[in-house]
Amino acid sequence: MKLLLLGATGLVGSEALKLALASDAFSELLAPTRHPLEPHRKLSNPVTSRLEELLPTLASSQVDAVICALGTTRAKAGSKKAFRHVDCELPVAFGKAAHAAGVDTYAMVTAMGASIDSRSFYYRTKGEVEQGIVDIGFRSLTICRPSLIGGERQETRRAEGAALVLLRFLAPVLPKRIRVNPAQIIAASLLDAVIAARPGYHQILAEQMN
Repeated sequence: MKLLLLGATGLVGSEALKLALASDAFSELLAPTRHPLEPHRKLSNPVTSRLEELLPTLASSQVDAVICALGTTRAKAGSKKAFRHVDCELPVAFGKAAHAAGVDTYAMVTAMGASIDSRSFYYRTKGEVEQGIVDIGFRSLTICRPSLIGGERQETRRAEGAALVLLRFLAPVLPKRIRVNPAQIIAASLLDAVIAARPGYHQILAEQMN
């Protein structure tokens, strides 16, 4: 299987990359990034500061499935518009291009609480990207909706880091749905979803990824 992996330098995406490269289920990985990845015999790594420039190439890429782990923060993006571009517009644009090229399997990670009706800009954007992907009409679509994601980030997120420490301390008494979800488990869930490619729309909730 040839996999298109979006967001391969992020917390979940980097775990998905490692697992996919080690798996016999994937013969080739196409992972466009803004900065070069470590070379690997199964890895094709187009490097560009504008991922949307690669959209026209999907028609000839012969990809079998897509995993989208794109995501940023408003602070890192610099504005609401830039945040929405990364977290909503790019995943939907790649989804449409892949579907038009004959790809029928798509899996992505959003967030627990994602809703187009949310008063929170973050969760509303996550709800909008979910709806945008659903509307495309993939034969097999899986969306992972984690709580806080655990793992070693390249950048520091102080508020999130404090919350992770607290949730880990309280984990024994917390309901599963609000415990920290390890990035590796989320990544494995995404990979399992595209390998199985079950027909229909499926959600993997936070309590299923502990």
